[in-house]
Amino acid sequence: MADLIETAVNAGTFNTLVEAIKATDLVDILKSPGPYTVFAPTDEAFNNLPEGITLDALLQDNHKLKRIVTYHVAFGDVRAEDLMQIEEAETVEGSVVAVESSDGKIKVNDANVLQSDILADNGVIHVIDAVLVPGLVAAE
Repeated sequence: MADLIETAVNAGTFNTLVEAIKATDLVDILKSPGPYTVFAPTDEAFNNLPEGITLDALLQDNHKLKRIVTYHVAFGDVRAEDLMQIEEAETVEGSVVAVESSDGKIKVNDANVLQSDILADNGVIHVIDAVLVPGLVAAE
């Protein structure tokens, strides 16, 4: 089985996320044994960043980009059935994301989980429809 990075690359819909991971030197973390859970925004999600945030600006601000990317990575192998039973998950960035589930649908902060449980050697990927921005970064 492929690791998280290889799985994301092979999916073909996370090119922007993979570019951000490489730009922030986080490849080694996501190739390590982990396990990690990645809330992976689609390329389309990066086209709809919150107002005042652009991908070009993030690629120029490595510190802010790194905080945003690590906010999409939670510790452990957290599957959909686990997400339905928790209210928050601690991220590698250091803060938590809110997890909400109802009627079989899962939200992470304001992002909808479009597809869950894409398994990798060192964790799991959940596809989301929005880029998660930590509160402190959004306030900057």
